[in-house]
Amino acid sequence: MKKHQTTLRVRYAETDQMGVVYYGNYAQYLEIARVEWMRSHGVSYKKMELDGVMLPVVNLTINYKKPAVYDEVLTVHTSLKQLPSVKITFLHEIFNEKNELLNTAEVTLVFVDMKTNKPMKCPDFLLEKFKS
Repeated sequence: MKKHQTTLRVRYAETDQMGVVYYGNYAQYLEIARVEWMRSHGVSYKKMELDGVMLPVVNLTINYKKPAVYDEVLTVHTSLKQLPSVKITFLHEIFNEKNELLNTAEVTLVFVDMKTNKPMKCPDFLLEKFKS
């Protein structure tokens, strides 16, 4: 499946006193990349939610290899592990400006019907866009 790249610059507020990105901020970087991956497939999170579908995170695993630092430009590579069913799993790799691998991550979300608040299968209109 298609890989997408998202770039972002580490802001001062995202770092600790050593100028290193605080570990919890990586979840936000992954969310930015995930939303951009979906947008690159013609899917808007906002429209999806207006259509009654939400995607809460049910699992997040990050393997830290090297720290990101203040003012560094990061590139997040995002792809799907497999076509979704009730769950969708994204694979991420974050690289620094020197193209060094900083971390890898796997994020699993579940499709939830906003009316019933229960898990549901990936809607066909989304599945078709993910296949393209």
